[in-house]
Amino acid sequence: MRIDIITVIPEILTGPLNQSILKRAQEKGLVKIQIHNLRDYSVDKHRKVDDYPFGGQAGMVLQCEPIDRAISSLKEQRDYDEIIYTSPDGEKFNQPIANQLSLYENLIILCGHYKGIDYRIREHLITREISIGDYVLTGGELAAAVMSDAIVRLLPGAIGDEQSALSDSFQDNLLAPPVYTRPADYKGWQVPEILLSGHEAKIREWEFQQSLERTRQLRPDLLD
Repeated sequence: MRIDIITVIPEILTGPLNQSILKRAQEKGLVKIQIHNLRDYSVDKHRKVDDYPFGGQAGMVLQCEPIDRAISSLKEQRDYDEIIYTSPDGEKFNQPIANQLSLYENLIILCGHYKGIDYRIREHLITREISIGDYVLTGGELAAAVMSDAIVRLLPGAIGDEQSALSDSFQDNLLAPPVYTRPADYKGWQVPEILLSGHEAKIREWEFQQSLERTRQLRPDLLD
């Protein structure tokens, strides 16, 4: 898999994308994550990529030309399954979307910034707009890192125990059940006896019931 991220602040991404599971997945050759500085595609001698919006609104807008040049350059090298724009008004990112995107070969993620991008890019080049929540960030870099992490950890081989990813919260529209580890008794705080019983079928049923109850209490919207 390959993920190309276009940004005006590449430094924000270097840390999150080169740690833990993301780092190991890249070292194993499971994914290549390439960060592209949008300013490298500017035709301005000062590498400017933004300008004032028409209509007199406040703020700055990322221009068409550098974004078009960046995306066109990448598309000349390979076909892309999705060209994603991180936008606060995009569809809400969730586990099913992460599952779907993890099956693709090549993705572009364009990070929004300032007041956004020239809308013509959204009309003509972007294939999907995704938001990680109903709030506004300084830029789309953190959103791109969040999506990349959620996608890459699903790739076969990225996690040592692949079954672990399948039992995460939201995989079946339920929250994960409680988890415990040694010691079984800490300060009198006991691990549920069922988990110590060795009876796998009963343990799986207990976990399902716990997931169902936690979802009903904490996220009843998921059960709808």
